[in-house]
Amino acid sequence: MTASSTAPDVDDPGSGPALKRVMGPRLLLFFIIGDIIGAGIFAITGDVASEVGGVAWLPFLVAFAVASLTALSYLELVTEHQQAAGAALFVHKAFGLHFATFLVAFAVVCSGITSASTSSGLVASNLLLGLDEVIGGVPTGETATLLVALGFMVLLAAVNLRGVGESVRFNLVLTSVVVVALGVIIAIGVWAMANDGDVGRVVVFESPGDKNVFVAVTVATTVAFFAMVGFEDSVNMVEEVKDPARTFPRIMLTALGICALLYVLVAIAVVVVIPPGDIADPVNPEAGILLDVVRVGAPGLPIDTVFPFLTVFAVANTALINMLMASRLVYGMAKQDVLPRALGAVLPTRRSPWAAITFTTVLALGLITYVRLQSESDVVVALAGTTALLLLGVFTVVNVACLVLRRRPDAKPSFRAPAWTPWAGAVTAAFLVGPWARDEEDHIQYAIAGALLLIGVGLWALTWLANRGLRAQKTGFRDIESLDD
Repeated sequence: MTASSTAPDVDDPGSGPALKRVMGPRLLLFFIIGDIIGAGIFAITGDVASEVGGVAWLPFLVAFAVASLTALSYLELVTEHQQAAGAALFVHKAFGLHFATFLVAFAVVCSGITSASTSSGLVASNLLLGLDEVIGGVPTGETATLLVALGFMVLLAAVNLRGVGESVRFNLVLTSVVVVALGVIIAIGVWAMANDGDVGRVVVFESPGDKNVFVAVTVATTVAFFAMVGFEDSVNMVEEVKDPARTFPRIMLTALGICALLYVLVAIAVVVVIPPGDIADPVNPEAGILLDVVRVGAPGLPIDTVFPFLTVFAVANTALINMLMASRLVYGMAKQDVLPRALGAVLPTRRSPWAAITFTTVLALGLITYVRLQSESDVVVALAGTTALLLLGVFTVVNVACLVLRRRPDAKPSFRAPAWTPWAGAVTAAFLVGPWARDEEDHIQYAIAGALLLIGVGLWALTWLANRGLRAQKTGFRDIESLDD
């Protein structure tokens, strides 16, 4: 007997009113692009370039290929199981193991927290630098950045508590701002190539520590992968998409392709504009190398004053969405008695899950403080890498779930991925989880991910004891389809 018999499963989402299908192809395209393009490209392009030199565009292409393999599995699963619960739903339907479902769901929660923590540092650095350019005398050191990053997370919690709903049309505006910011970088790169830029640099491989090409590109790909995540969040919108069986496949793959093209062009601009010796040593590492591209490539234009604020505006929304997702998943798990019931508490007036918001915010604050106090670690790589590590683990399991579910006689997906792609997706994602895909100093990512998951397991254990001893009931998901409602 499997663990699925320990708690009832509800295959029918319920008899209540269905979500309104308001998203057509255009809105879904902008939603996915907006979800993918965020802190990633601003935060880690310089780190990627410092690993492989002029071929910085290559790790983004490899990350795109790995992400696309998993995206095909997501598409096969979401077009058959059209409920808004994402990876947890797919894993639950494939294996029926409640604890495995919980680990996947909590890993997604943790990835949202680490991603938002990465964004907080980027927002803090760019905000301080932008203000210093405008009014002067603004502290931009480590202590000031830490305090602003913590304050930003508290602000997100306050907005979250007020009861923020996602608006895909607002996302369209924010996505347009991000694309404009990246367009500035690409335009500067084109201008440099047309004048005195070193175009030959884009095919020059350079790596610190005499790594060979395979090892260096592998390490850089794990860094670049942070910039490709986000597409998996769109499956949570499936119940609000018009004709998802036809719309999702072409729109998700188109969005991934557009993002990959933008990333490649941005990486080329960085390599062409920034002198080779300066790529690994930007003026402000946490503000990212893209700000240096603006300073070096367009020194006579006022855009270098505006660009930090464009970055803040673009990244802040990503962080808010991440924390919204994390708190709602924690709330959903508490309501289903797989996390302590206290985490399901809701404000009586605003109807926002204050306990889950507080819990996820405290985790983020502790995480930001811990990583920044580890002077030997790169804050951006540690947090962004942990996000990628957690999601690569989730992607591995989702690909295996796809293989399991497609073997069932009642499987009738409207979109069928090629037979080999789930295998390739599982193998490549699992490979990038391993320690060989990271520099030794970046192994702190395993400690961070392990500590976060251990917190979740501890809470599961407390809930199991409470359910067994106080309520005489077994612990398991009762309605996995409504997990993130």
